[in-house]
Amino acid sequence: MSVFTAAADQSLCAPLSVLGKDVTVPLVTGGEVAYAALDYAASAPALQRVWDDIAAYAPYYGSVHRGAGYLSQLSTDLFENSRATVAEFLGCRADDQVIFTRSTTDSFNLLAAVVPAGCQVFVYETEHHASLLPWRDARVTYLNAPRTPAQAVETLERALADRDPYGPALVCVTGASNVTGELWPVKELAAAAHAHGARIVLDAAQLAPHHPVDIAELDVDWVAFSGHKLYAPFGSGVLAGRADWLQDAEPYLAGGGASRRVARRADGGVDVEWHSTAARHEAGSPNVIGVYSIASACKALTEAGFDQLVAREQHLVAAVRAGLADVPEVKVLSLFGDDAPRVGVISFVVEGWNSSHFAAALSAEYGIGVRDGLFCAHPLVRTLLGSDPQEVGECGAPEAEPGESSLNAIRVSFGAGTPDEHIERFVRAVGELVSEGAQWKYRTEGGRCVPDRGTAQL
Repeated sequence: MSVFTAAADQSLCAPLSVLGKDVTVPLVTGGEVAYAALDYAASAPALQRVWDDIAAYAPYYGSVHRGAGYLSQLSTDLFENSRATVAEFLGCRADDQVIFTRSTTDSFNLLAAVVPAGCQVFVYETEHHASLLPWRDARVTYLNAPRTPAQAVETLERALADRDPYGPALVCVTGASNVTGELWPVKELAAAAHAHGARIVLDAAQLAPHHPVDIAELDVDWVAFSGHKLYAPFGSGVLAGRADWLQDAEPYLAGGGASRRVARRADGGVDVEWHSTAARHEAGSPNVIGVYSIASACKALTEAGFDQLVAREQHLVAAVRAGLADVPEVKVLSLFGDDAPRVGVISFVVEGWNSSHFAAALSAEYGIGVRDGLFCAHPLVRTLLGSDPQEVGECGAPEAEPGESSLNAIRVSFGAGTPDEHIERFVRAVGELVSEGAQWKYRTEGGRCVPDRGTAQL
């Protein structure tokens, strides 16, 4: 019995309905097939429930916090109720603030802008660039990639023990790797940080769509994530957590909405009193629809039941890992080993294949969308591939033709909206491409491997 047949015996929940589930795409070999979206780690398809909620609200759209009219008042209530929904979804403490941003990247840049002067930031080299790079005005200590969860905690404890114990410090860590999908020991890292007088921010971009995130239970100081990975549309994100650093700092953006009172001075200058609430860092007209979409996604995932969603996703993870294990030429990338718990994110390389070529063949010949490259986590992927962290390499394959090696990997990722058929097709496609080769010729164009439309089928 296959793992797919066994699903019925396990009474797993059905996939959630998502936009694009019925979209068909052309195959280079002829005909069309239902598109298998297996790039959730980059952007998950929006839930149908979220889209329906947005459509129902759209006729009532109005500017928030600034209008006396009915639609403005309704939109303001919806905006602030969405903040409360997100706070509940994240298990925020009573005095935590929920700030709406554009994305996870924007959230980390906001936090980087408010850290106290002289703050020392500790970041693992395994982080996504969104959390690896924003700390340009702080003293940054980059930590080497650990090979076990226990080593991650030990590495942090040693680094914190060597720091100046009297200055502010911040630890930055992912909850689930966007490359390997492996879960990090967040609660243990938070305990280590606090034991040494440091604070900790959790990158939950890959964790929140797959697993419950509870700020109070994990005892982290801040959490950041993006709506477009949480089954909502692009353009909205969240930074939630402790208010003091946020209130003590100048606004991330200066402008309307962040200011409580503005007055001219006799000397010609301007005096400004900034808000002390989340509005302090939400200057300008907010993305009301984006914020509402995040709240809708939070409700949908909660109502579907994370226990059931996690159980079904682990069934898919097991199916992918078993299928890849049957192909000797495939090497799955991992920091913590085969037994490490993980979400539906798996990266791998294929012996004898350029990763861009393999991903292109999956798309063109099987209608499967995956990601290839370094996944905005260049140091981590280089480490996992056993290359020098300084080695030149970039996403795409500008320096490699089909069949040539490249410093890249392939990532398959999935979640609450993924049907079994997409996983079955992916596993079958990997086996067929490795054993039989591609059915079409490919060439590199603009840094990507694409089907050569001017050639006949092989």
